[in-house]
Amino acid sequence: MAIRVLIVDDSATARAVLGDILTSDASIEVIGTASDAFVARDKIVELRPDVICLDVEMPRMDGITFLKKLMHYMPLPVIMVSSLTQSGAKTTLEALETGAVDFVPKPHSHIYDGKDEMRDELIAKVKAAAKAKVFKKTLTAPQAANQTSLTQTTNKIVAIGASTGGTEALKDVLMALPRNAPGMIIVQHMPANFTAQFAQRLNSLCSIEVREAKNGDSIIPGVALIAPGDYHMVVRRSGARYYVEIGGGEKVSGHRPSADVLFNSVAKIAGANAIGVILTGMGGDGAKGLLAMKNAGARTIGQDEASCVVYGMPKVAYEIGAVEKQLPLNKVANGIISFI
Repeated sequence: MAIRVLIVDDSATARAVLGDILTSDASIEVIGTASDAFVARDKIVELRPDVICLDVEMPRMDGITFLKKLMHYMPLPVIMVSSLTQSGAKTTLEALETGAVDFVPKPHSHIYDGKDEMRDELIAKVKAAAKAKVFKKTLTAPQAANQTSLTQTTNKIVAIGASTGGTEALKDVLMALPRNAPGMIIVQHMPANFTAQFAQRLNSLCSIEVREAKNGDSIIPGVALIAPGDYHMVVRRSGARYYVEIGGGEKVSGHRPSADVLFNSVAKIAGANAIGVILTGMGGDGAKGLLAMKNAGARTIGQDEASCVVYGMPKVAYEIGAVEKQLPLNKVANGIISFI
């Protein structure tokens, strides 16, 4: 049965382009479009779509306000369609926190110019969203890990890979870690301009320091470094000092940054001195790299199916034997501590 999609965007051009892209795949059916939230509300009740593609900026009611109401009254998988501007990145991160499954950036001011760039990503994310778990948001913060669990700092490093659903999963994990947690290096699939905002948001919430990585940054206790969008990140070592190297290159496992690139470098440089974690996300990026880490003596954790928005990356990793311990999201932080 085809995936039934409702497109909500105030631009007639955008609705037409998104419709053309989605209907080019035989497994997707566009069952309707809406120019604003009020029209969308009526069509959702009438048509019951499987997935909604929602614009961030709309008249009468903005996309975030509408999304909050939708997730309260009738939770459905939502893909946000947003600009690549700094304000667009901030709003998109708010949408993901509100309950959106994923987002697709509009790469140009004229959407027709970026139609080919959007096609594969939009279709893949709609298909993933159709299978995603939509969780109701709660007002309670994640329970913090026991702050006395780490009585001294450690020279171990923790490498984490995540994709769809990962922004909220990473928030839950990092918020639950004590201030002297080991140095952390993270790949979250995001375009450029989004990761700096994401890191700033996490930094405002967590006991540890969180920032977008820069070339040459040291990996030290109490600091989490997030790979910048559109750049790979690898681990290097100079004497006893671990640090990161940021660079370009081809996409690996379909992504840049790639969790496989990060994990493979950790396996080679840190070996048994590392812990690898793979969280929710579509596809298989990070699975082979996590296996390389495990084979090099690292301890490894995979998020379990029940708590994943999309059980893709952790599933592939588990099936190839890369996951030593499979845990629900709310147990991952304590799992990391237990390995230390």
